[in-house]
Amino acid sequence: MASASSTSARSLFVESKMRLADRVQVNVNNIASLARQIQRGSKSSEILMHSAKNFAQQEHSLDTAEASLKKIALITTHLEYQMDSIQRGSVILEEVTEQVRAMQR
Repeated sequence: MASASSTSARSLFVESKMRLADRVQVNVNNIASLARQIQRGSKSSEILMHSAKNFAQQEHSLDTAEASLKKIALITTHLEYQMDSIQRGSVILEEVTEQVRAMQR
């Protein structure tokens, strides 16, 4: 009987050892899966941070472009005033030229 109980004890030991090895393998696989997920998560965080940085740079560029457009609009207005002044001056110059010719006759 001693041999039967030792055989069954060995069988239980081998079975326990195999279950333990299976559990260790499952845990190793789970840890590897977790490590992959963490790595993916960190890359997505890096991508998100990079995108936010680019967005901030674009916002600055848009602000600069807006300021430049306002300056161009102001310059355009001033050029229009100068063009009107030149046109009035040319009309007056034509009138003065006609008056000078009339006096010369």
